[in-house]
Amino acid sequence: MKFRSRNRVTPEFNMSSMTDIVFLLLIFFMLTSTMVTTNALDLNLPKSKGKTDNNQNVAVSINKDLKYYIDKEEVAKESLEPRLQQLLAGNEGKAIVLRAEQGVPIENAVAVMDIAYRNKFKIVLAVDPK
Repeated sequence: MKFRSRNRVTPEFNMSSMTDIVFLLLIFFMLTSTMVTTNALDLNLPKSKGKTDNNQNVAVSINKDLKYYIDKEEVAKESLEPRLQQLLAGNEGKAIVLRAEQGVPIENAVAVMDIAYRNKFKIVLAVDPK
């Protein structure tokens, strides 16, 4: 007389629920990565171990041709200070992010730092993390 067990466990593993979770995560990361945009020019920045925050308000960029940009708008060197004063007027928390490309003479970067010092603006020098 043979007795059979009623609760027989099968050694198979069902992967359907795990694949659903993987696909949902994939869709989530694809959607959120497209929402990240940068408001800067494509410059070759100097290397450093430090990092800058992503919540900057005004980015001043200087490329190798010594052209000045506020965010993505080209600005003449002479009109840089009045334009920065206009953008940062009355806002204590705002800062300038200086993005000077490698090879730009230091005098040009110091000129922008001097503008920030005279007007008591916060300034951060952007670098490429190593």
